[in-house]
Amino acid sequence: MLNLKKQKVISSENLVRNHIAQGTSIVGDLNSNGDFRIEGKLKGTITANGKIVIGETGEIEGDMSCQLADISGKVIGNIKVEELTMLKQHSQFEGIIITKQLTVEPGAIFTGECQMGNPSKEPDISKKK
Repeated sequence: MLNLKKQKVISSENLVRNHIAQGTSIVGDLNSNGDFRIEGKLKGTITANGKIVIGETGEIEGDMSCQLADISGKVIGNIKVEELTMLKQHSQFEGIIITKQLTVEPGAIFTGECQMGNPSKEPDISKKK
């Protein structure tokens, strides 16, 4: 027999977790109210109200906007991060970072510029790449 009782649903947009797996390639723009984990390739913009994680196999060619960024893969483009941007040991970044805080681990490759403390400012894309 089916149980037809109403179940309590947790309603929190930040619980949404999106994953683009290794071997997946997407051309286009992605928007989410939650988090993203990228292990594949994206050519386009990505906007998330939560955290964006770029895994070691992840590659983005385009702009990013989010609350937190954790980058271990490759990003070519401009990023705007409201809180903390982390460039991990094996990451490669080329472009402009606008963030409140930035950490760069030894071994990370960072080519570009960073504006810290005013994430609400839009990047000057005329300097891009």
